[in-house]
Amino acid sequence: MPDGPLIVQSDRSVLLEVAHPHAADARHDLAVFAELERAPEHIHTYRITRLGLWNARAAGHTAEEILGTLEKYSKYAVPASVTIDIAETVNRYGRLTIERDAEGTLILRGTDAAVLSEVSRSKKVSTLLEGKREDGSYEVAAWARGQLKQELLKLGWPAEDNAGYKPGAHHDIDLATDGWALRHYQEKAVSNFLEGGSGVVVLPCGAGKTLVGAGAMAATKTDTLILVTNTVSARQWRDELLKRTSLTPDEIGEYSGATKEIKPVTIATYQILTAKRGGEFAHLALLDALDWGLVIYDEVHLLPAPVFKLTAELQARRRLGLTATLVREDGRESDVFSLIGPKRFDAPWKEIEQEGFISPAECKEIRIDLDPEERLIYAAASDAERYRLAATSPVKIAIAKKLIAAHPGERVLVIGQYLDQLAELGAALGVPEITGATPVDERERLFNAFRDGSEPVLVVSKVANFSVDLPEASVAIQVSGAFGSRQEEAQRLGRLLRPKKSGFTATFYTLVARDTVDQDFALNRQRFLAEQGYSYEIVDGHTV
Repeated sequence: MPDGPLIVQSDRSVLLEVAHPHAADARHDLAVFAELERAPEHIHTYRITRLGLWNARAAGHTAEEILGTLEKYSKYAVPASVTIDIAETVNRYGRLTIERDAEGTLILRGTDAAVLSEVSRSKKVSTLLEGKREDGSYEVAAWARGQLKQELLKLGWPAEDNAGYKPGAHHDIDLATDGWALRHYQEKAVSNFLEGGSGVVVLPCGAGKTLVGAGAMAATKTDTLILVTNTVSARQWRDELLKRTSLTPDEIGEYSGATKEIKPVTIATYQILTAKRGGEFAHLALLDALDWGLVIYDEVHLLPAPVFKLTAELQARRRLGLTATLVREDGRESDVFSLIGPKRFDAPWKEIEQEGFISPAECKEIRIDLDPEERLIYAAASDAERYRLAATSPVKIAIAKKLIAAHPGERVLVIGQYLDQLAELGAALGVPEITGATPVDERERLFNAFRDGSEPVLVVSKVANFSVDLPEASVAIQVSGAFGSRQEEAQRLGRLLRPKKSGFTATFYTLVARDTVDQDFALNRQRFLAEQGYSYEIVDGHTV
């Protein structure tokens, strides 16, 4: 395209001209294999990474398709070095495979004898192998399947895992489809997962990730372990499965801090799985309590680090990761790829919105000024103190009041990071607050009151970020957060995206202190919104 919106550079960065008429199409196609790095107003910068290319390949995209996207939208010729690099990187995926022989022994094979010989000589790989066979393949230690995939990925040779899975104990699970059916993208997500064996499905909050899990359970018909972020999420999964499948209450168990039930479908929290007693993980027996044929990881981008080690030992069971974003703040995306599996399906947010399955959203950053006294305190503070000072400015309380008044009749969530700030907001607004200290039963009561409209405004901490179903929430006012976390932005925006009976358009406000680190971190959140195709309007707080 002689006047295309992209400039592809030799360092594998890609510049996107935001105002170009074809920018939206280019962004949509780029998202398959490139990660957005910076998103200022006019030019967005993407980075083509090895992991991004391998995820695209695992999801069924070829090097020819990827290069075709770049050539279609690039203003100038794609550098020859980039073309060669992309083709060679994509073709590294699957050159090594992990399989089972007729006796059930794990085998590492390769289509290229030199590559196989190279990786087998690596110190960390060689300790996982148990000898070379006559055909040139290597036997793999029975316990080492997950660890081997991690080490091969580090060496730049991601293995395709074709070793199969234990079927698990059979358990009849059917979808109860009276009056509803899986949407076309949910069906595609389930079929891609089953075809790939294990992996991650990326869908926006509100697009029905739980139903993808239910669809996978109905397809595999096996005892299933579901790992979730917290007890509220566990109970929402339970309610949804009772509503959407043939499962009965007697077939679903909750394994959490409050309850320890093990049933054919068991829903456990990450916290309980990582709880230690006497220096040891106290609840690991849960992983072998039943013959699980499927393990589902909800919000896989929040998977605690210890669960990766446990997951390395679960490679013989099908694993389904569900998430709104593959971005992890700890940089462990490669462990998700190795141990849960590669991305199997990814539906862009704006695409699902255009089909009417999630609500459209307006995103606005409200810039406020610190009072003169606050500004002096901020200037004298240490780097560690500055974000909290800027994020918790009392000026934000007055702005929040005005924004709530501007949305009469709507359900509003005021979301923050700091408990003292939330307490001040709750008192100033005269509304309930929900934090980690709020008992689970009280949380559920308040969420139900929000759903039925008797409590139209709630002040909430990060406990509301994850897997809380509040379909009529149409306004979110974000006063503080986790230092510009993109994954947090995904969760908070996701609270607003379920289609609403009220017909209100979702509005997502972020209150940001001007000329502070609060504003610097806001750039990171802008990056996520731009990545998903949302416009981001900046408004002066004096005009609110």
